[in-house]
Amino acid sequence: MNDSDLKKMYYSISEVANMLNVPASTLRYWEKELSSVSPRRSVGGTRKYTTSDIDELRIVHRLVKEEGHTIEGVKKILRSRRNVEVNKQEVLKRLTAIRSELMGMLDEYDRISKL
Repeated sequence: MNDSDLKKMYYSISEVANMLNVPASTLRYWEKELSSVSPRRSVGGTRKYTTSDIDELRIVHRLVKEEGHTIEGVKKILRSRRNVEVNKQEVLKRLTAIRSELMGMLDEYDRISKL
């Protein structure tokens, strides 16, 4: 799944885990350790993630998986420079959308040039 798939109101833990390419247990761990990660719960206790929850998890994912920070490091970063991290995530989201559009244009050019 990618950002264009973010059209529903709520997502299951398995859908979010698939989006981020991490096990559901990782999401549960991040939720336990980080107060900023707190999906809603259904009456039965099932986690229901919103797009803002997913945005927060993308920040955590980038900090942990791509930049190599520990959870304690993530806590410190989010306390001291949350706005910077949110802005970085927005820029990454926009760049990904631009790349997707450019790839679509390239595919279309290739299709037309073969005619």
